[in-house]
Order: sequence, then structure tokens, then C-alpha cells
Amino acid sequence: MRFLDDRRPGWDLTYDDVFMVPRRSAVASRYDVDLSSTDGTGTTIPLVVANMTAISGRRMAETMARRGGLSVIPQDVPLEVVAEVAGWVKSRHPVFETPITLSAHETVSDALALLPKRAHRAAVVVDAARRPVGIVTESDCDGVDRFSRLEDVMTTDVVTLTDDLDPRGAFDVLAGTRHRLAPVVDHDGVLVGLMTRTGALRSTIYAPATDDDGRLRVAAAIGVNGDVALKAKTLLEAGVDCLVVDTAHGHQERMVEALRAVRGAGIDVPVVAGNVVAADGVRDLVDAGADILKVGVGPGAMCTTRMMTGVGRPQFSAVLECAEEAARLGRHVWADGGVRHPRDVALALAAGASQVMIGSWFAGTHESPGDLLVGPDGRAYKESFGMASARAVANRTSADGAFDRARKGLYEEGISSSRMFLDPVRPGVEDLVDMICSGVRSACTYAGAHDLAELHERALVGVQSASGYSEGKPLPAGW
Repeated sequence: MRFLDDRRPGWDLTYDDVFMVPRRSAVASRYDVDLSSTDGTGTTIPLVVANMTAISGRRMAETMARRGGLSVIPQDVPLEVVAEVAGWVKSRHPVFETPITLSAHETVSDALALLPKRAHRAAVVVDAARRPVGIVTESDCDGVDRFSRLEDVMTTDVVTLTDDLDPRGAFDVLAGTRHRLAPVVDHDGVLVGLMTRTGALRSTIYAPATDDDGRLRVAAAIGVNGDVALKAKTLLEAGVDCLVVDTAHGHQERMVEALRAVRGAGIDVPVVAGNVVAADGVRDLVDAGADILKVGVGPGAMCTTRMMTGVGRPQFSAVLECAEEAARLGRHVWADGGVRHPRDVALALAAGASQVMIGSWFAGTHESPGDLLVGPDGRAYKESFGMASARAVANRTSADGAFDRARKGLYEEGISSSRMFLDPVRPGVEDLVDMICSGVRSACTYAGAHDLAELHERALVGVQSASGYSEGKPLPAGW
């Protein structure tokens, strides 16, 4: 990456402060762009779900890995639960969705409690042998007594797909029968998954992030306190593919000690550490054993660190400096926080990040762990909170004594409750992934880049005023 006129500004920059200039390009189509990462994590798109309790859970991890990304299970989750989640994710099919299943004797109330867990808002009704006998959707449940049995309201006109059918074939069947989704069954007719028409399309575009055994990948985070080596070994035994050693201030002695303990335990998966925002932090953590550095202090939507402490750094400059130093040392960086539009993801990758971590942007989706709530205005939302907020601290210190919990609760840096509204046009995380990857692929075509390495090499970046940034925004209505 280089700046226009080769002049790097003498001040730090956010994503809003910069833009990319089109270059002569031989890339004919955005589908010719390879978004795979080379940082050892095995992803096929450069997106990582941040290790936030309100965002990264089993359903998010499964869905993101199926589309080529990676989710980091938070450090606040007990190790035995992380192990169970990792095993569950790895047992999921790399192409077919995991359906909600109900029996015909269950009620409409049972269905309505589960349907919001899936963006397609449907469940498969199965018999005792797990053979599909019907489909139930929210529209089937409209105006129906909550205690009605599903056998009385479900749709029995069910088209099934065989598990040996490729995604293009599945799409053709669904389009030909005018069904938007169908159960997938094995040769005995037993349910093995579910495929939507859009999901079939996506499976022709995205490649899942899988390990050497063809199982979906998942990452997990640990903190810098306690027996770090034991935690790392436990997660590795659970099948975690990437370990994130995480604390808000990554450039500290405890982090250095934790990384050395992890490396001393013989961990052979990629080890991510952070957060840092400057080259000296990169050097020290690489020297201690980090493969990847997490970059960002204060840019996240739920974070109040900069306003509380004055500490942090504008994210584009932080990523640029840290990526340059990491590359010099043969390592990589993840840009953590501050992305609000697909352009921001493209700019982070142009600056040299191998992945971009996303938190709050993904909180308002069906796949995030929280319950789907509806406000007085009828808008659906989920609650999100920062990982240094009072709410997160309370969760993290639940095993402490009352005095210690109260003492730690005096200090917080983060929002404890925020409503993240679902976009009615893009209510699922896959919808957002489509939008982001479309933008990044298109950015690569403008830069003349066939892959992310070429994007970083060819990106020509300029600095703009606030009015320049404003000029680039679309108008929602006429003049």
C-alpha cells in the first residue's frame, strides 16, 4: 500500500479519513478474486467474529465457518462449555444448515420460541425416526391458538433433497418446485440438514473453513490470568483450531508471560495475542510467541476506553503500522474494531490486515446468542454489551467473593446494554457477510488485485476531508 504522492500524513487516520484510488485492472469479475487468508487460520474469507459474549456463540460459529470465516468463543465461557461448543460446531455439516426439529405433537408455542433462532424462520417436523413429515413457519402459526399441535398447522407439502445432491442441483430443485427451503435426507430418508434456495447459491460462492479432517473451524479465547498453559491445553484437546490470548491492554508483562506459558505448553495452532496499536507492541508479543497480533484500542462500538482514559489510536494508522512491523517479522495482524461499512473492511485489508474482526455489526442478527426482542415500535433487536462493561465484569467475576465483585464493579469501560436492531433487509449474519464480501471483492477489482496480498500491494490510498467522506454517502431520498 502507498499514499498518493507517496506522502504519509504526519497525523493518525481513521477509516473515514482515507479512500482508495482506482488502478488499472485486469480482474474481469469480482468472482475472480480469492479472499482466502494466508495467516494459517484456514479461512476462505477474511472475517472473524469478535470474542464477545453477546455475539459469538455456537450458532454464529457454525454459520461463519460454513461461509469461510471464523468465530472466537469468548474467554468468559467456562472451559467445559467451550469444549462442548467446539465439539458441536465440528460435528455440523460443512454445507447443510442445522435445522430446528420438532415433533408433530409439540405446540405452536414451542415452535414460536425456537423459530427466531434461524434467519429463515422455519423448523422441520420429524417423526420418531427423524424423517421429515412437515415444515412449520411463522406464517403457519399466525392467528393460531398457542396450544395447537403442529400436526394441525404444519405444511405437509414437503420437498426433500438427497445429501448427495450438489448445491447447484439443490437450487434447481427448489426453484423448480417454488420452495424456498427443503430438508436434506440420507438414503434412508433420515434428516441430515436443511438447505434454503439462498443457501444453495451461497454454497456455490463460498468455501467453508475446514480443518484437515473436513470439519468446520472454530477459535476460542483465554485471558492472561490463572493457569494459562492448562487452559490452552484444554482448548487444544477440545479441537479448537486457533487460540486467542486476549486482554484489553496487550502490551503488558502479563501478556508476555502468558504467551511464553502457551508456547511452553507445546501449542501447535495459530496463537493470536492483543490488543496492541504500535510497532513496539508487535515486536514484544512476537518475541514472546504470538503468530498474529490483534490491533485496536478503543474503536469498537461498545467501547468507552478512549473517552474514559484518553488511550487508543485511530484504527487505520494503528493497523497500517502494526501490519508493516508484523510483515517484517513474518507475522500477521487482525484489525479489531471500528468497521461500520464494507469500505472499512476493504481499507483494513489494504492496510495489511489478514483478517478483520467484527463485533457489534453482527450483534443484531438471528445467529447471535441473545434472545430476539421487539421494541414498542415493533422493531426487532438484540442486546449487546462491551467486554469491559459492568455487565461483562459481573459475569466474569461471578466466582469471586461479594467484596471482590463489588470492588471490581466500581470500574468499567464499556456499554452494559445497547439495542442492536435487526436490519429487515439483512437480518442474518450471512446477509451481512454477502454485503461485506461483495464490497471487498469489488474493491479488489478496482485495485486490480486477484487476492488479498495483491490488494495490500496495489492499494493507492488518499486522505480526505470530512466533506469528502460525506460526499461518498448515498442519498436515501431525492434532493
